[in-house]
Amino acid sequence: MTQHLRPAFGTFILFAVAFVIGGYFTFAAVQGDHGLFRRVQVNAEAEVLRAERDRLQAELAELHNLNRRLSDASLDLDLLDERARDVLGQLRLDEVILN
Repeated sequence: MTQHLRPAFGTFILFAVAFVIGGYFTFAAVQGDHGLFRRVQVNAEAEVLRAERDRLQAELAELHNLNRRLSDASLDLDLLDERARDVLGQLRLDEVILN
């Protein structure tokens, strides 16, 4: 006499729960707040911020240079003349304005 053993209903439930939990964690690893897509987005934002930081550092270095050139220790008279005319909105007689 042969008996057909059929899997218990509990085993089916166990595999179903394991599959659902595995699917949830897989979804969270890809789409979640700390998933792969979010990591790519954060890396792209970080690259944009690095470029902006580098641009701002260059601008800051230029401003430090201008500040040093206008200091009392080493006054650049040409730069002082240029800045004063720019602020006051005046021109010398030998200058020509091009628009």
